[in-house]
Amino acid sequence: MRRMLRLFVPASMLVVLVGVLAQPAQAAAWSSSDQWGTWTNGGYTLYNNIWGSGAGPQTIWANSYSNWGVWANHPNTGGVKSYPNATKNVNRRISALGSVTSSFNVTVPNGGAYASAYDIWCDGHTYEIMLWMNKYGPVGPLGSRQTSASVGGHNWDVYRGSNGSNQVFSFVRQGNVNSGTVDIKAILNWLRSRNWFGDVTLGDVQFGYEITSSSGGMDFRTNSFSVSAS
Repeated sequence: MRRMLRLFVPASMLVVLVGVLAQPAQAAAWSSSDQWGTWTNGGYTLYNNIWGSGAGPQTIWANSYSNWGVWANHPNTGGVKSYPNATKNVNRRISALGSVTSSFNVTVPNGGAYASAYDIWCDGHTYEIMLWMNKYGPVGPLGSRQTSASVGGHNWDVYRGSNGSNQVFSFVRQGNVNSGTVDIKAILNWLRSRNWFGDVTLGDVQFGYEITSSSGGMDFRTNSFSVSAS
């Protein structure tokens, strides 16, 4: 007859093991699956911002304005579904700004269709400036290509157009990056030097993910993000 080997574990060890196994995954400081879910932290506001038609479920989470992410499951169809982002309001004219810089570090999927991008607003919503730091899948900027430019610490293809409500200037980086620093004041000065606008007021500086599709559910993580204005 085959003998059964029994293992005896002290009761104190069982208590420890059960305690470890029962520990839940660490929860974020905030999360929301609401279409317009918002959270304010450290002078920034985070937005879930599911604004496009035909969107699927999306959940935003955050430990702080600098450390946050999104899980999104948007269908494989055309059109932007959402722009979850962190926003810093500056509200100063270009001429009154000594400097404006921003740094970011992200982890993004190798699938779907999206852009990791800044969305910068001037004179309310009169002028929109997009800085595409990386893109994946069949996505592209609004308007027509105007020129290439080396400004703000990066090389770009620059597009100009209108969405019917405001002028849109899109700077699409020549090569994807998942981290870096951008001199936003230099980009504003460049646009002003071309007479595309004047001494406008810089309003919101947003950074996030313009997601067209993420079928099956994909994670977008902001490891760090900040805006500095003086």
